[in-house]
Amino acid sequence: MDRSLLHRVAQAAWLVPLLFFGLSLHQAKVTYDLHATKVDGVSATAEVLTIHKGNRSDVTYDFVSLRVSLPGGETLTRKKLSLPHGLVPPLMDREQLQVRVQKEASIPIVITEKIGPTPVVDTQMRIAGINGLMSFGAALLFGIGIWFWNRSLRREGDPADRGIVEPDPDHPARQVVRS
Repeated sequence: MDRSLLHRVAQAAWLVPLLFFGLSLHQAKVTYDLHATKVDGVSATAEVLTIHKGNRSDVTYDFVSLRVSLPGGETLTRKKLSLPHGLVPPLMDREQLQVRVQKEASIPIVITEKIGPTPVVDTQMRIAGINGLMSFGAALLFGIGIWFWNRSLRREGDPADRGIVEPDPDHPARQVVRS
């Protein structure tokens, strides 16, 4: 079996759907962790330390820093809790936010403050879930395409190595147009 550079590239291309699948698993975990903190966390009121809203919607690093006083007298501070760009403007003038806290969780604080009828955490869960589904779809599409590409290379070989052995003199691209 010929191990040309094209065959190696086609096999290495399997990393693309693997990357997308890994990303979809990560987004599923984020969705689950947000939900777990929302359901199992302790309700509390957080003091807003800072809110950062970027001026560019294409660079969406917006965040809020919070200090939460827990029922046992303990204080939990979370700096730079990332938020989607569209959720920051309604929170800009707030001094306190409703949150749920689960100290030992991988996402210890979620914002349950409502923007309109929907809590911030529900919007974050939807975004993460949709990102996961899109990544899974991309993994499937790229995987199917790469599978067909590798199958074609195995069955028929490199397209550059097959086909016409000498140029066709009657091909339209070889004709000279005179005006």
